[in-house]
Amino acid sequence: MKELVLASASASRQVLLRAAGVTFAVVPAAIDEPALMRMLVAKAARADRVAGELAEQKALEVSNRRPGETVLGGDSVLVLGEEILGKSADLAALRSLLLRLSGRDHHLVSAAALARDGKILWRHVATTRMWVRPLSEAFVDRYLARGGEALLGSVGGYHFEGLGAQLFEKVEGDYFSILGLPLLPVLGALRAEGLLEA
Repeated sequence: MKELVLASASASRQVLLRAAGVTFAVVPAAIDEPALMRMLVAKAARADRVAGELAEQKALEVSNRRPGETVLGGDSVLVLGEEILGKSADLAALRSLLLRLSGRDHHLVSAAALARDGKILWRHVATTRMWVRPLSEAFVDRYLARGGEALLGSVGGYHFEGLGAQLFEKVEGDYFSILGLPLLPVLGALRAEGLLEA
């Protein structure tokens, strides 16, 4: 059976795929995510297009380096009101974001794409609505101290599978997508491509 290539260094995406029994190699994409995101947002692209394009570009870039192999790209963006946001640049920026999210709802848009030989084979975008409970500055500071720089690896610094669950009072949508990958549709696509047993 063919092996998947994951075009991401994301620890949470790797954990999700391994836990689901998927065998894969990790080859992070060499794209300028912030620049691509800025360009898409400047063109007034909707959040689903921004997340989808980021996932596709990761998959395409790695597939061009790994001929004949199937490559999975994934990405997520956060939508707060009319604003589309990516990962925070540093802990100070993440602190500011968490305080802005406090007591409000927002959307997390997670996308995945499969590519082979520079062509997109499959794409999927999932949107989750999330309500952040009212957060005190003291809680945010403790959260950032405990999570540290690792929080910067995900949009919103959620770490929803751990301490980050305490940030929220309610969510509507797919749990796996909150962790960075719409896993069930991905598994279906991998079966269709012969990378998993049917």
